[in-house]
Amino acid sequence: MPEERQDPSSAAVVLRRAVPEDALAAADVWLRSFSAALPTVVRPRTDDDVRGYFREVVVPLRETWVAETPGEDGGIVGVMVLNGEELSQLYLAPDWRGHGLGDRFVSLAKERSPQGLTLWTFQVNKPAHRFYERHGFVAVEHTDGSANEEREPDVRYVWRP
Repeated sequence: MPEERQDPSSAAVVLRRAVPEDALAAADVWLRSFSAALPTVVRPRTDDDVRGYFREVVVPLRETWVAETPGEDGGIVGVMVLNGEELSQLYLAPDWRGHGLGDRFVSLAKERSPQGLTLWTFQVNKPAHRFYERHGFVAVEHTDGSANEEREPDVRYVWRP
């Protein structure tokens, strides 16, 4: 008999500020999400570099939030990083895309930065474009990617209340 898979629900997921112990799990969500969502984008950093960056910079120095599933088997399934008015990171575990968790993170970001937000996403990431535009963000700048580490053309989005 096939194993029945339960549909994840973001309603039971807790959004909370990250603590140092979350850095590795948050970095792993980032790594899995990046690989799934952006398979054509070349990452200039190794997995260990990303984990170190989350441990040494992202969690201790940025306003980092995680989404945690409840229970004994719970774990980190999403990460959002704010740096002033910049929404600098929003990544979900691949199994958690499309279940409302990203919507909850964007609502939280808007609460935390009621004067407005800005963010960058790669031009190849069309699902991200649709997601942010659905939340009122407007594309205001397109670049050739020469200013980012990946050298990948990107788009700057802005949300103003």
